Amino acid sequence: MGSARVVPGEYEPIRELEDVHFDYDKYEIRSEDARILDATATWLQQNADRLILIEGHCDERGTSEYNVALGERRAKSTMNYLVSQGVQASRITIISYGEERPVCTQKNEECWSKNRRAQFLVKPR
Repeated sequence: MGSARVVPGEYEPIRELEDVHFDYDKYEIRSEDARILDATATWLQQNADRLILIEGHCDERGTSEYNVALGERRAKSTMNYLVSQGVQASRITIISYGEERPVCTQKNEECWSKNRRAQFLVKPR
């Protein structure tokens, strides 16, 4: 568990695991995202041999340093939720990319809200 150097390509996205999103400048899990995380925890329990990477992401507002720290808090709160649902912490690695990997590049709230996320990648068998 914890932050680690992740080798590109070592983990891959899978469609069964949805991103969770966060309010501006927050890292608390929202009630609508708790349902997504419950489904993620169920998937992880059904696939007990799989390891996951949780990426923390931010929108472009704020300094790079601040956003890396906020992205890490988002990844940690996501991990802590999954652990509270019975997922072993040893199966989870976290990393923060701050604002470096946006999924949307327009400068408006609709776009920024898509970038404030925790994203899941799974280590292939």
